Amino acid sequence: MKLLLTHPTGNANVRSTAEACDDAGLLKTFATTVAAFDNNIFGRLSNTNIGSSFNRRRYSNSLQSKTLQFPLRELGRMLTDKLGWNSLSRHEVGVFSVQQVYEALDRAVATELKRNTYDAVYAYEDGARESFIAAKAKQIRTIYDLPTGYWRTAKRIFSEEAVLQPDWVQTMPALIDSPQKLERKDEELRAADQIIVASEFTANTLRDAPFELPTPIIIPYGCPTTPISDQQVDRVSHDKLRVLFVGNLSQGKGIAYLLDAVEQLGSAVELTLIGRRVGQCARLDRALEKHHWIDSLPNAQVLEAMRTHDVLVFPSIFEGFGMVISEALSQGIPVITTPNTCAPTLMKDGKSGFIVPIRDGIAIAEKLEQLHQDRDLLQQMKTAALEVAKNNTWANYQSQLVHALTVNTEGTL
Repeated sequence: MKLLLTHPTGNANVRSTAEACDDAGLLKTFATTVAAFDNNIFGRLSNTNIGSSFNRRRYSNSLQSKTLQFPLRELGRMLTDKLGWNSLSRHEVGVFSVQQVYEALDRAVATELKRNTYDAVYAYEDGARESFIAAKAKQIRTIYDLPTGYWRTAKRIFSEEAVLQPDWVQTMPALIDSPQKLERKDEELRAADQIIVASEFTANTLRDAPFELPTPIIIPYGCPTTPISDQQVDRVSHDKLRVLFVGNLSQGKGIAYLLDAVEQLGSAVELTLIGRRVGQCARLDRALEKHHWIDSLPNAQVLEAMRTHDVLVFPSIFEGFGMVISEALSQGIPVITTPNTCAPTLMKDGKSGFIVPIRDGIAIAEKLEQLHQDRDLLQQMKTAALEVAKNNTWANYQSQLVHALTVNTEGTL
């Protein structure tokens, strides 16, 4: 197979996909905006203070010869973000907005597909329409990766949330996506020969599509591989239950329900929040003054912070996967989360954590109180969390992905 893989910004699952396809001899080209390698300009800049953010775009050196980069618009986005030039990166319409970065790369990939020979193109949500149109014209197989739930389901859930939590509306940017952007998502889905998702929740949301789709293939993302053993997990000798939240500070993550739960328990818990603000919210302002808040940390330091806490609470109301869940499990930290995440795919309720209903601060408080009172159960869950991580590795993800790409699959949703 001669595969073209494309993604504008890259992340852990994209890197793993690229490496898996390359190792299996499937990858011909990886198209992105900015990629750092040891001996290119972005790699060298990543070793400086001013360019340290390029470390997040670092890929295996073995991919360098197969990588096409189209960096200008993404560099503009990064610069305007740093300088606070918000008008240039305004949602969807700004010349350096995330949407414009995705669409610019999509057009570049479409041109590449027209010029050269490929058997398949693997693209992600919001960056696949033009690529898939070009691919269909040449009878090239189209593989679509949907990292989050389907937009119609998201719109319904967030619209309900806006009524239930009006103070938090500005923290839910999905509510302002234009009809044009949403139609683009549907056009991408309609053109997909194969759909890859990371959780049962995401797969189930596709049932809301008003047209026939291929049956999605569920391949869970892997947990980080870390040198953590059962003996290294904290034995819990302190009085307060140390609670951690990691993610953007939005109501999409259900943060209001976490704050409700913590308020109910008072001094029995100690809350730390790691994540950036999304929009304005007076209630959030008050919470950040009361609890320990860290705006941003490198991933290695996030993992370190997890190891100093007792439990991660991630009460998301809509989440394609929730990488922080797999990260927490890898550090021996139990998780309290909802069914609208990867939890039903990775976890068993009551073993390595708890799966509670969305929008239920009382249920979260009850589980936190249970862990606060029963430290033996907490310790058992810490050990179980490590076991889940050991059984859900990136190597597993890669082998399942290569199998999905190389074995013909049939079926419709």
